[in-house]
Amino acid sequence: MASDKPRGDLDERAQTLLRILVDRYIRDGQPVGSRTLSRESGLDLSPATIRNIVADLEELGFVSSPHTSAGRVPTIKGYRFFVDTLIKLTPPKGDELLRFSQGLNEVSGDPQALAVSVSTLLSVVTSLAGIVTVPRRAQTAVRQIEFLPLSGRRVLAILVVNDREVQNKIVNVNRDFSGDELRRASNYLNDQFTGRSLPQVRERLLSELQNTRASMNALMVDAIEMAQQVLPETEPAPEFVVAGETNLMGVNQVADVETLKGLFEAFGRQHDILHLLDQSMKAEGVQIFIGHESGYQLLDSYSIVAAPYATEDDTMGVLGVIGPTRMAYERVIPIVDVTAKLLGRALKSNS
Repeated sequence: MASDKPRGDLDERAQTLLRILVDRYIRDGQPVGSRTLSRESGLDLSPATIRNIVADLEELGFVSSPHTSAGRVPTIKGYRFFVDTLIKLTPPKGDELLRFSQGLNEVSGDPQALAVSVSTLLSVVTSLAGIVTVPRRAQTAVRQIEFLPLSGRRVLAILVVNDREVQNKIVNVNRDFSGDELRRASNYLNDQFTGRSLPQVRERLLSELQNTRASMNALMVDAIEMAQQVLPETEPAPEFVVAGETNLMGVNQVADVETLKGLFEAFGRQHDILHLLDQSMKAEGVQIFIGHESGYQLLDSYSIVAAPYATEDDTMGVLGVIGPTRMAYERVIPIVDVTAKLLGRALKSNS
C-alpha cells in the first residue's frame, strides 16, 4: 500500500538537490552527478558541499549509487519523498482535456466501451499502460425470472437484472414440468423477489426453504430450488481493461523480458491487480504505489497511479496508469485525477 510521508530530516538545500536529482533522472534515465546538480540547482555551494549533501542523502536512503557510475539515482524512499513533498504538478493541457471529453461522449452509453476508451486515452496521453475497471453498479437488482420447459428434464431459466442484463442458464430438474407449472413458479418468484438485490434474494431463498418448507406446496419448493441454481453465489468481481501494455517494453528500466512476462500474465489473471486496485477503490483521491509499496514482487520495478471514479456518493470503479518507477509523476498524477472526475461526470449524466 502507498506509504505515509517519510519523515527524513532534510533541510532546504538537501530537498532542492533531491528534487533536481529526481527530476533529472526521470527525464534522462541516467545517474546524476554532483556537477549536474551544481549547474542546475543555482545554489551558491561549493562542489565539496554538494558532494557532502548527496552523500548524506545516500546515507539516509533517499538515493543510491550504481556500481558503474559516480552519479546517484533515486530509491523508492527518494521517489516517495519527492511525490509527497517536492513535486510541482503540471495540469493537463487543453487539447488533452478535449480529447478525453470527446472520447467519453462517443461511448457514453456503454460501460464496457467506456472502460476501453478511457484506458486507451490514458495510455496514449501518458505513453504508459492505462488501466480501468469496468463501471459496476452499487447494487445488482433482480428484475425478472422466467422458466421455459426443455426436453430431458431440463428447464431454461432466464434472469433479468438491472433492467437490461439478461442471463440464461439451463437447469437440470428431477421431474418434467409443464409450461403452466413453470409460469406459476416464475410468477411466485417474481412476486416475492423483484427489485431485491442478489444478496437479499439469496438470503430470502435460503430462509424460505429452512423456515417454511413444511407449509409450502411442492411447486413452490421446486421454484426456489431452481432459482438457487440460477442466481450467482457472489457478486461478480469488477473486471478491468488494460491498454498500452507494449509501452512498457520500450522502457529501459523494465526491459527485462521475464519481468514483463510476469506482469502481462498478471493482467491476464486479473486477481492480483484487482486486489491492488481495490485498495484505491476504498480511498479518496489519487493513490500512488511506488515499487515494492504495492506488496507484489512483480511490480517492484513499476509504479501505479490510480484514483477511484464515482457518481455522487457511489464509487463505480478505479482508473490509473502503470509504468516504471521513473515516470513523470508531476504530469501523470493530474491526468489520472482529472480523468477520474471526467469519467464520474460522464456516468452520472447517463444514469
